[in-house]
Amino acid sequence: MSAEQTPAPETLEPTGPRPLRLTAAAVLAALEGLALVVGGAFILVLGLTGDPDDRQQAVTGGVTLIVLALLPLLAARGLLGRRSWSRGPAVITQIMALPVAYDLLQADSMAIPGGIVLGVVAVTALVLLVNQEATRALGIRGPGNAPE
Repeated sequence: MSAEQTPAPETLEPTGPRPLRLTAAAVLAALEGLALVVGGAFILVLGLTGDPDDRQQAVTGGVTLIVLALLPLLAARGLLGRRSWSRGPAVITQIMALPVAYDLLQADSMAIPGGIVLGVVAVTALVLLVNQEATRALGIRGPGNAPE
């Protein structure tokens, strides 16, 4: 064995400014995460202080929404930091939001505008995340594209 150390493998760190599309996708994911935190906190507080039909179900629902908020919030942070791992959780979040938006659209209530907004945000974020510019900025290579 030689005394020389083997060089560390080159990491493909993206260079240059962060693309606007990637920033926009991160902002949308963060807004979804914040909405989940606010909704979960509202349900939790209402369940603890109000008169819900089932207090345990209200508390569980509120805590669940707050925990679910971690996925889009972590994805948004990763997207802002241009981490390649962050696109997967961000895409999963948007895919999970689409059936929720559809269910909100089926309601005969004030939930319809929320369903419209959620659907538009989810589709917009998906388009931004799979865009070639965002993919390149995250350092994600497609299948068959070996590192140079």
